[in-house]
Amino acid sequence: MGLREWALGGVLLSPFLIYVLIALAITAVLRFVIQVTPLGRWIWHEALFDAALFVCVLSVLVHLLGPL
Repeated sequence: MGLREWALGGVLLSPFLIYVLIALAITAVLRFVIQVTPLGRWIWHEALFDAALFVCVLSVLVHLLGPL
């Protein structure tokens, strides 16, 4: 599934939006797992950790699903 625009009713949509939504869901699951395990106590600044985790998940997702 490369980075190609989709035409929906004459409107071009970027697949990056889909990647962002998938990454957000994966980040939420990972964040929940971290919260219920003892790993959550090692997080110093939760907002920075959440942002960094989202960026890491999004970059891996784009790397895996993007064009070769």
